[in-house]
Amino acid sequence: MKKEQTMIWNTSMKQHILYCAILIIVGCANKAELGDNLTSISSEYTIMNKPPGLAISVIKDGEVFWSYTHGYSDIAGKTTFDSKSIMNIGSVSKTITTTAILQLWERGKLKLDTDIQQYVGFKVNNPNFKNTPITIEHLLTHTSSISDSRAYSDSYQCGPPKVSLHDWLRNYFTPEGSYFDKTANFHPWEPGKDYKYSNVAYGLLGLIVEKVSAQPFDVYCENNILTPLKMNNSGWFRKDIDTLQQAKQYVFSAELEKKNPLAYKLVSKKIDNFHELCTYSFYNYPDGLFKTSIENLSRFMLAMMQGGKYGDQKILQTSTVDKALSLQLKNNNIQGLGWKKINHENFSLWGHSGRDPGVRTHMYFHLETNIGIILFQNNDEGSTLKLIEKIYESIRKHEKQ
Repeated sequence: MKKEQTMIWNTSMKQHILYCAILIIVGCANKAELGDNLTSISSEYTIMNKPPGLAISVIKDGEVFWSYTHGYSDIAGKTTFDSKSIMNIGSVSKTITTTAILQLWERGKLKLDTDIQQYVGFKVNNPNFKNTPITIEHLLTHTSSISDSRAYSDSYQCGPPKVSLHDWLRNYFTPEGSYFDKTANFHPWEPGKDYKYSNVAYGLLGLIVEKVSAQPFDVYCENNILTPLKMNNSGWFRKDIDTLQQAKQYVFSAELEKKNPLAYKLVSKKIDNFHELCTYSFYNYPDGLFKTSIENLSRFMLAMMQGGKYGDQKILQTSTVDKALSLQLKNNNIQGLGWKKINHENFSLWGHSGRDPGVRTHMYFHLETNIGIILFQNNDEGSTLKLIEKIYESIRKHEKQ
């Protein structure tokens, strides 16, 4: 190569390297600016709502893009709340239960449009419509006509469940059962003809998994969902997790006194402006008692964002994920198969929310932009869903600049 050509090549190469360096610097600066904006949004929320503990993670293109933590998982112990803090995740648990059902459906072990009585081992129907079967699809889409009666809220208690899932549900649905109530346990409309959110329906889904797989529901989930995804500090019961990392759950003292009768029987002690709750459970656990951390749950969310695959493990077929993340009901723009869609003015996100005494959780993602957001808060007050929407909207606005 001639000297002139070498000089030209070297100059061109230096310019290319400089250009790449500038792009990296600008990209880092833009990311830092966006991060500062997201932190500002989240800080504004914490100042206004004063949650005991809050953690948020944004997952973008398969990795953590931004995160935020505030406060304590244990106020008395001054333990920091972060992405490794473990919580009951409330109704976000329903996405785990849905996955278990859809796995068995993929394997031909059950049918979504079949009367569930053939799976659960006892009679389940709306006594107002005895000849209309309730199907798994009805349970997944909240069209079963099954209502959450007082027996459901009464089952919340300190400590582990004292009644098995099977026994509690049998007593809820059979006329001779101790929790049966023809009026309170069922809606006055035919299965499949209307829409009303049902927690008890997801207990039935968990029981169906037990009966079809011939193993306890929690064991099935561990073998077929948690272990493949390396969710090693997650599970349905305290025995499955590192309890030293489990966050305490709190209610504001003022809220407890005003309007939270369910929390009264769960109170452990008063700390500052909060009442700390006991470690509680309920019998219908597949609807909302899953325990995990943001760090662990992000692996499950990524699997759903990536067509059922995380790393070299596939928990669902891509076609099944597509089916779950699609609208299932006429004149309903939110309900998929177990999954829900939230519709903002400028975008829509798939996922689920959870709320229980001392619990507020969200897991939502946008498939086209490959962005997912998980939020855990260890009390149940505040507009956390609006916070999720603000975070996503801020990211999209920044990317369009």
